[in-house]
Amino acid sequence: MSDASRALVDAVAAAIGRETGRAFGHATVQRLSGGDINAAYALTGADGRQYFVKCNAAARLAMFEAEAAGLEELAQATLLRVPRPIAVTTCDDTAFIVLEHVTLSRPTRLAMTQLGEGLAELHGIVATRHGWDRDNTLGETAQHNTSHADWVEFWRENRLAVMLDALAPAHPGLARDGDRLLAALPDLLAGHTPEASLLHGDLWGGNAGMDDQGRPVIFDPAVYYGDRETDLAMTELFGGFTPEFYEAYWGAWPMRPGYREIRRPLYQLHHLLNHARLFGGGYAGQAQRVVRELLARV
Repeated sequence: MSDASRALVDAVAAAIGRETGRAFGHATVQRLSGGDINAAYALTGADGRQYFVKCNAAARLAMFEAEAAGLEELAQATLLRVPRPIAVTTCDDTAFIVLEHVTLSRPTRLAMTQLGEGLAELHGIVATRHGWDRDNTLGETAQHNTSHADWVEFWRENRLAVMLDALAPAHPGLARDGDRLLAALPDLLAGHTPEASLLHGDLWGGNAGMDDQGRPVIFDPAVYYGDRETDLAMTELFGGFTPEFYEAYWGAWPMRPGYREIRRPLYQLHHLLNHARLFGGGYAGQAQRVVRELLARV
């Protein structure tokens, strides 16, 4: 907000005071780099309190409301630190979310072990159906969480089909192969009936870190309940997680047959399709190769 209006800065400070019960006199505002979707700032008060603030257009208020709800859902896990949402509201044409400020660094080997243990604990929190009680976003993409009792149906309708439909005009070949994959899902996932575990939903290396006490932190979620292996597949898509992480996680939840050969690429496909929508480039071609490799296993 160093480049934002004084009215917006005042609105954020007022929201902090209202939600915390302590007046917040802001002292400094620092623009932070690295955000692809939102403008991000560190706001430090005269009393030393510090908060992390993300801003976007007022029309994106629901995105921030869902993020806050997702962080509160993830906070059920006791072994992981999850930034606490403070306030979500608007000021004129701007929506913003205020979070507790967490000083982040690259996790040590010990923190990676604890991250694996914490994710295993998170996945032990289960629901009766796959999905969630609200929709949210995966990056900037709308994520539909309508609940289903059947995991195959949820993954087909709420994850793959919506992505393939959106990509069809620009990538008709991918869409045709994708339709065949959708029809083949009952065969590919035959006998696989996972519990509906609480998921981060977008667990790549950029959404995990370590705080100044050495505790693992997760943030920027796309929360829903589903197959816990989807989180694991995402950690393996872009890297950034060490052997200690996987040893700790698989030690708590032993790997099930078919994960590496079928379900890992199937679950990674969802994120490849999303990246094709958001960034273009070679992601559509990579996704189509994965689709064809999976079809070859039917």
